[in-house]
Amino acid sequence: MNDTVAALEHRLGIVEDTLAIRNLQHAYGYYLDKCLYDEVVDLFADDGRVVFIGGVYKGRAGIARLYTGRFRTRFANGVNGPVHGRLLDHPQLQDILHVSEDRRTAYGRFRTLMQAGTHESAGEPRQWWEGGLYENTYVASGGTWRISVLFYRPFWHGTFEQGWAHTPPDYVPNASVTFPEDPYGPDELMPDPPRLWPDTAIFPFHYRHPVTGKQVAG
Repeated sequence: MNDTVAALEHRLGIVEDTLAIRNLQHAYGYYLDKCLYDEVVDLFADDGRVVFIGGVYKGRAGIARLYTGRFRTRFANGVNGPVHGRLLDHPQLQDILHVSEDRRTAYGRFRTLMQAGTHESAGEPRQWWEGGLYENTYVASGGTWRISVLFYRPFWHGTFEQGWAHTPPDYVPNASVTFPEDPYGPDELMPDPPRLWPDTAIFPFHYRHPVTGKQVAG
């Protein structure tokens, strides 16, 4: 009986962990949408990493350089929070989560479909679409889940007017300069970074096929 109770408690714990991680990732999306970059950085483990357009940002300093440096300067006029006329909505969708048996680490895959742009009252009008995937690692620290590795791979971009069929290859180039030469650059470059549409390479899955148990090739 004691073993049964312990097993059920363990299974319940994994369910609770899954819900907490889903909320964590969805909170990330809501904060990022409103340019709350201080709050985004606080979601990460102290030794966390972000992999983004060919670069790796390491630790809280590197992660802050990306969010409170690069993104805040580009999208929020240097302030923490939304600015008039700026749209950056990117829902966190289609999540698949797996918590390790020891409940210390977890892995998640999410899809996002961003609608973004600048209203004519706030500068040069611009409106675009973006689609991408997250493959993330999470870690439990002091009873709280945090993001350990956030790997965001944008797959395609397209203007609202013309769509994605006319987007030039490598429309958003991968990082090529590291910090400190680039004050907002990554700590290191990926050796073989993924490319944007029209490239259609598979972003490797963290999980095995749920029926066959095989690892699907990436």
